[in-house]
Amino acid sequence: MIFNRLRTRTPAPRTPAPTGACPYGHGAPPAPAPAPPRAPRPAPSPPGFTDPEQAADFVRQFHRERPGAGDHRPRLRQVMDEIDRTGTYEHTPDELAFGARVAWRNSARCIGRLYWRSLVVRDLRRLSSADDIAEECFEHLRLATNGGRVRPLISVFAPDRPGRPAPRILNQQLVRYAGHPAGNGRWTGDPAGAQLAARARELGWKCGEERFDVLPLLVQERPGARPEWYEVPDDAALEVELTHPDHGWFAELGLRWYAVPAISDMTLEVGGVRYPAAPFNGWYMGTEIGARNLADADRYDLLGEVAGRLGLDTSSERTLWRDRALVELNVAVLHSFQEAGVTMADHHTESERFIRHIAQEKRLGRPTPADWSWIVPPVSGGLTPVYHRYYDPVDASVRPAFVAREPW
Repeated sequence: MIFNRLRTRTPAPRTPAPTGACPYGHGAPPAPAPAPPRAPRPAPSPPGFTDPEQAADFVRQFHRERPGAGDHRPRLRQVMDEIDRTGTYEHTPDELAFGARVAWRNSARCIGRLYWRSLVVRDLRRLSSADDIAEECFEHLRLATNGGRVRPLISVFAPDRPGRPAPRILNQQLVRYAGHPAGNGRWTGDPAGAQLAARARELGWKCGEERFDVLPLLVQERPGARPEWYEVPDDAALEVELTHPDHGWFAELGLRWYAVPAISDMTLEVGGVRYPAAPFNGWYMGTEIGARNLADADRYDLLGEVAGRLGLDTSSERTLWRDRALVELNVAVLHSFQEAGVTMADHHTESERFIRHIAQEKRLGRPTPADWSWIVPPVSGGLTPVYHRYYDPVDASVRPAFVAREPW
């Protein structure tokens, strides 16, 4: 049950944003409440094998939520027979699309779930070579960018099979910037991209060590295989130059950010079948870039530079120079994406829409699990309606879902 009441707890200190399944804003959690006891989750099936119970649950859910799908029992018998013969089964295109959309609906860290039904699902399960996966990832970016009107999209490649693990994309996102150590603990570029940049260089990638070097795409076809790397084509990675509506000097900072946050290091799990290469995207909420990627001390760490240009007094934290610089940085991000005609949400509007999503799900008799630390935006959280309420507890066993990818 969701309690719509004022919070009386003091939030915990803000922590660096973790990797997760949705490109929307982050926050910090309140003191955790004791979790209700629940039955232990059964041990996972061997790699590539499908748990018949999970498969049966999914078939029933698919037919329950899609009345036009008819009686579930014939399909259930078919799936169980296939699992008995092969150790797994193959989803129909409709089942795959439904599973991917519900996985988004179940993403407790995502504030943008109002749009879960609009997810465009590309069924690319026939593809398993590194070359084909890279080519279709770049096409994914082009289709998702959509001339600036970013659309939610997922590209689902081959699943794990018994004895045949599927290829994996090693990048956290299809587009991300490299980080290069500059000595004395300083960095050029994004420190979050340093590890992948180092691995790409070992494989032969050469770059100029600039502030916004787009990382190559790394695809590994099988365990122990040498990853293949691919430069992201210019026409697949739309970038937005950042300017400010009131400060002309902001353009001199030479900042930019990419338009499509396509997450590529999560496994899509549907009915016990795992798809380890299934990049997906929504669109950005401004605070993701302006309050975290560009502002965090372990990322681009730009608050001091922006404060200096604004002429702020940085001699004491009591002048709130960080807060003032942070707001102007977020103003620049929202302004720039709007001027470029690229879809972006602001945290106030998206918070209101998430409350609408909760109401819709409640009318349908479904809970809306949510991780407070990710749902509440990192700027002016207390001014948004998502701050002043409790949420249904997160159940890590809920499927379909986007889950952390297991190592080979």
